[in-house]
Amino acid sequence: MTTKLSIRLLSAFGLVCCLVAGVTACGKSASMTEVADGGTADSSGHTGYPFTLDNCGVKVTFDKAPSRAVSLYQASTEILLSLGLADRMKGTSTWFDPVLPKLAADNAKVPRLADNDPSLEAVLATEPDLVTSASAHTFTSAVVAERSRFAQLGIATYQSPSVCAGATVEGETVTRTAPLGIDTLFQEITELARIFDVRERGAQLVAELRGRLEAAKTGAQRTPEPTVAFWFSGIKTPYMAGCCSAPGMYAREVGACNVFAGQREDWPEISWEAVVAADPEVLVLADLSRQRIDGDALTTKIQFLESNPATKQMRAVQGRRYVVMTGSELDPGIREIDAIEKLSTGLTAAR
Repeated sequence: MTTKLSIRLLSAFGLVCCLVAGVTACGKSASMTEVADGGTADSSGHTGYPFTLDNCGVKVTFDKAPSRAVSLYQASTEILLSLGLADRMKGTSTWFDPVLPKLAADNAKVPRLADNDPSLEAVLATEPDLVTSASAHTFTSAVVAERSRFAQLGIATYQSPSVCAGATVEGETVTRTAPLGIDTLFQEITELARIFDVRERGAQLVAELRGRLEAAKTGAQRTPEPTVAFWFSGIKTPYMAGCCSAPGMYAREVGACNVFAGQREDWPEISWEAVVAADPEVLVLADLSRQRIDGDALTTKIQFLESNPATKQMRAVQGRRYVVMTGSELDPGIREIDAIEKLSTGLTAAR
């Protein structure tokens, strides 16, 4: 889902951590299954074709590496670009923020089919051999097309495992049965690297991200654990992160406690009375580039917090203990590591 403020975070002793969400599930529903006559790496380390991927409950067989991919969601696009696949991409769509600066040059080489969701006709016009997405809603008939429709047309699809790992998907509704884990990101990178026969690039990218993650987690065992809430949008009734999507995972990784970890929805609506009562020590505020409703912009959020008679009494507001993240950093994807670094840096600097 970006004006950037420097992270301002002061330490405070406070509430002992609320109930931490359950054990991370990386889910077998999106695991890779190789066919008997292929799929293993040969002596040079290349992918052996054909192989079959069991991806979010859909079996997809690849006879060769795709050369005309279309990515229907920013998070999916940024992973493909991070793997150095711009020359094999024929279109992107559904953008929420400017592309990561280090990917800008490669991204400029790939046609943007739509800022929002493209039509099926626009996707088919690129003659794709693979369509990827990091969202459940794009693979629905009401938006672009169901995966079964692409299969009928002879086009392979790939759904980010962040959508289905430890979750059930009905249309565009995702119900998580277990908290999202960071290994799901590494699984996605590894699977896409195998699909495109760039296994070494995938391994290098995963190693780099794991190294950054471990560095960010240094000193994460804080006593007592700081409490935090993640505000995505909405002024009248704010959308705050629940237990189980990316923000809940960030809190666990850096040793903080999400005060709304008892909520199973990704972004439940929470009353301001409940937010004030929880009184988190730290507020993570989304700065959304696509400002569609009141409360999307960072400036609007801060103005409300610091002028409302109830919220301005909260400890995080009085100390201006805000961590600012883009909408894309609050979604599953390659920016998970950036978000963990931001939160960890803020907590460490405040000690």
